[in-house]
Amino acid sequence: MSSGDGASQSSSKTSSKPTYSRFTQQELPACKPILTPELVMATFIFLGITFIPIGLSHLAASDHVVELIDRYDEDCIPADKFNPAAAHHNRVGYIQDVKTDKTCVRTLTVPKKMKHPIFVYYQLDDFYQNHRRFVKSRNDEQYRNPLADHRTGNCEPESLNNENKPIVPCGLIAWSLFNDTFTLSRNNIALPINKKDIAWESDKTHKFGSNVYPKNFQSRGLIGGAKLNESIPLNQQEDLLVWMRTAALPSFRKLYGRIETDLEANEKDREKGRELL
Repeated sequence: MSSGDGASQSSSKTSSKPTYSRFTQQELPACKPILTPELVMATFIFLGITFIPIGLSHLAASDHVVELIDRYDEDCIPADKFNPAAAHHNRVGYIQDVKTDKTCVRTLTVPKKMKHPIFVYYQLDDFYQNHRRFVKSRNDEQYRNPLADHRTGNCEPESLNNENKPIVPCGLIAWSLFNDTFTLSRNNIALPINKKDIAWESDKTHKFGSNVYPKNFQSRGLIGGAKLNESIPLNQQEDLLVWMRTAALPSFRKLYGRIETDLEANEKDREKGRELL
C-alpha cells in the first residue's frame, strides 16, 4: 500500500500535464458564421461601398500630380545607331575618360503648374542593387562607430586601399555611389535644389555615426562613383545615405533633392548636368 502511494506521488511530480484551462484546451466560445450566399454578397457590397470613395479620392489626388521626365543618357553620351558595338565602345571610353567634359545642357518645359515642394529623383534601370553579394558588401558597425574603422568584413574588394589602410565607408554599395550632378536655372537665374532631409531620420541617427568621417574613400585605381567630403561626418552626407538604402528591384528611383519654389505652366527651365557614372 505504501509502495503504491509512493509511485503515484512520484508520477504526479514528474507529470508534464499542463494545468487545465479553457484557453489552453481551446474551449472558449467562438463565432463560427455560416457563409451563406446572402452573407457573402452583403459583405462584398459593404466593402465596395466603403472603399470606392477612398479609391476615388486617391485617384483624384493622383490626377493632380505633375510629373516631368527627362532621359538624358541617350542624348548626352555619344551614340552610333548604325554600329552598336562601336557605340558601346565609345560610351565606355567616354565615361571612363576623366579628361572629357561631360557637362550636358537640357531644356525642360513644365506641362502644368507645379507647386512646391517639387521632388527631384534620378532613375536607374538594370542596376541590380538587390544582388546578394552587392547587398552584403557593407559593414554597419564601421559606419556607426569611429573606433571600428578597421572592421571591413564583407566589404571585399573595397575594404583596403593600395596601402592596406581601411576604407571608410567600405563596401561595393558605397563605392558605387551615384555621381551624376544636376543644376537648374530659370531665366538664367539659378534654381536651387535643397538636398537636406532627403534621407531617413533613422539612418541619420542610428545607422551612420555623427563622428565617423570618410577615410581613403575612392583612393584606389578604379573609381566607382562619387567622392565624399572627408570633413563632413557620414550621417550628414545624405546622398550617401539615400544610395545605401538598396532597392529591391533593378529599376528604381532615388530622391536627389527638392525644389522649394513653384514652377509655372509652359515655363522653360534649363538643366545642366554632369554625367559621370
